[in-house]
Amino acid sequence: MNYLIVAIGGGLGAALRYGVNVGAPRIFGADYPWYTLIVNIVGCFVMGLLTELMALKFNVSQEMRLFLTTGILGGFTTFSAFALDFALMAERREFMAAGGYALASVVLSIAACFIGFAAVRSLFA
Repeated sequence: MNYLIVAIGGGLGAALRYGVNVGAPRIFGADYPWYTLIVNIVGCFVMGLLTELMALKFNVSQEMRLFLTTGILGGFTTFSAFALDFALMAERREFMAAGGYALASVVLSIAACFIGFAAVRSLFA
């Protein structure tokens, strides 16, 4: 049953990610992988929020945790796409863009997770 729960959540997360993949180039242009950067930062922020809410405020079942984190957020975030985007930029010899992209993706995503923790703690702790 847990596999089904994760699969349903993953499908929803992937559909959300696709929406960002379609929308981001229309807003920001297609010359930079904004879509991947956006989903990684937003996904990590939401992961921080959800895990802290589930730990401190809401008593949710293991199934709900799996659905939200492994399922939806696992389907939404795209570090595998991040790796491909970086490799393609490096192959095009866009080293500064690739380095900035890697640094922004990692640092801002981790920071977003901590900000999610702090947001919940400030509201509920």
